[in-house]
Amino acid sequence: MTDKLINELETKRPGPARRKPVSVTQGELVTIGPPLDQGELPLVIYPAVEGLDLVTWAVSNRESMQAHLLKRGGILFRNFKITSPAIFEQFVIACSNELLQYKERSSPRTRVSNNVYTSTDYPAEHSIFLHNENSYQHTWPLKVFFCCVAASAQGGETPIADCRKVLERIDPKIRRRFIDKGWMLVRNFGDGLSLTWQSVFQTEDRAEVEAYCREAGIETEWRGDRLRTRQSRPAVARHPVTGDLTWFNHVAFFHVSTLEPSTRDGLLAELEEEELPNNTYYGDGSPIEPYVLEEIREAYRLETVSFAWREGDILVLDNMLVAHGRNPYAGYRKILVALTEPSIPIEAKFR
Repeated sequence: MTDKLINELETKRPGPARRKPVSVTQGELVTIGPPLDQGELPLVIYPAVEGLDLVTWAVSNRESMQAHLLKRGGILFRNFKITSPAIFEQFVIACSNELLQYKERSSPRTRVSNNVYTSTDYPAEHSIFLHNENSYQHTWPLKVFFCCVAASAQGGETPIADCRKVLERIDPKIRRRFIDKGWMLVRNFGDGLSLTWQSVFQTEDRAEVEAYCREAGIETEWRGDRLRTRQSRPAVARHPVTGDLTWFNHVAFFHVSTLEPSTRDGLLAELEEEELPNNTYYGDGSPIEPYVLEEIREAYRLETVSFAWREGDILVLDNMLVAHGRNPYAGYRKILVALTEPSIPIEAKFR
């Protein structure tokens, strides 16, 4: 299977993008415009008539939205003025049915209603590196929905990148190494430096945590009341519908070298590497070389596009095709998030 994946990748290279024309569709109810950047992301859909009900439109046009999403990876719905969590949830259900709970968390967030959450509750002055939501889990959401309730006065964009193109940009030798070995995430919970295991697994019961981890292929190590986990996953995944190969992992996101220098240096001054809240390795536990991590981060940088949020925007991403992050910001910002459509177990991706 490795040789087949490599052969597929060698036939692909990032190519130039062309500006797409504007079109009016669905009985001239919406306008499908070109991306906000010169690339492919995101496709933008605007109302063509005043007061168009986006939820009702979505119910009638789910298949066409899905087709656009599978091709582009991301759709921005603009000027529909959706700022209510309840209406946002109705839109998500119209697109994908049931919303998923945030399980096996890696960042703090607040539940707004049912399974609508705030985006990561992380200090505004820090950036959040690009990632695919929950790629380290046994299963993950196939779609991620964002709704801008309040746009920050400065910054706060949600940068996105096509993970098919990220994969193509990574050096073939590095890709082969990760396809052969996969990647490993090591987490240490608690001690005030990371989320507690109780918060991550949403339980106070150790036996329940252990049962969950066994089912999810996660190794557990109890150290008093603290918990250390290790989980190995493939670094490249095949999309279950399109068949596209994507760079689908948190290799760079969780590696200590990706942290901002002040945070990284502070942690390393206080902790041994094995005690860090999060860190990544090759799937066999061996360290990832610094030049490899920089190659990965550069591939993301070259494919990243950003746009300024407007109040009422909704962004829909295919979570396996497009990664997302967050830029630092100033002023009040509120972005809602919902997850849908659980994937099949990750082991089945290469059968």
